[in-house]
Amino acid sequence: MKEVQLKTFNNAWFNPGNPVKRFVWYFVNLFFFKNHLFPFYSLKRTLLKCFGARIGKGVVIKPNVNIKYAWNLSIGDYTWIGENVWIDNLGRVSIGNNVCISQGALLLTGNHDFTSSSFDLIVKPIDIHDGVWVGAKSVVCPGATLETHAVLTVGSVCIGVLSPYTIYRGNPALPEKKRTLV
Repeated sequence: MKEVQLKTFNNAWFNPGNPVKRFVWYFVNLFFFKNHLFPFYSLKRTLLKCFGARIGKGVVIKPNVNIKYAWNLSIGDYTWIGENVWIDNLGRVSIGNNVCISQGALLLTGNHDFTSSSFDLIVKPIDIHDGVWVGAKSVVCPGATLETHAVLTVGSVCIGVLSPYTIYRGNPALPEKKRTLV
């Protein structure tokens, strides 16, 4: 039976971007996004755009949000990103219009192949469509798609596709009922 050999791990294929750009982004992220006291939404939108993110109008990014790589991020109009959200976007994260990502949610585009003895890196995009609500402390895993107006409830884990206008709960998240807007 084979064993995991982390000394054989090699992600040389993975290129997250220019090293100087990554270095500068690290400090911009630290001082302007991960900061608990920084409430200026328009400056945050401008900084993200300067680093290659596509940001819509009226986007609200609360304090203490961690964004791995701005250039892998797209956010539509009037979307809210709550406190303590971590967008670990080794790959592309696309967030639609009028989306709410609640406090402490985690968006993960990277994982490891646990079937490989070298524990290879796997990167897959995340697509969050218009009107979605990602509840507090929930996790959206690599390759997930949250279709229009789906809801991922508090503390739930999305590992695949969430159907439109459906409320999901649990780990893994399973459909609970239809979402009806009035």
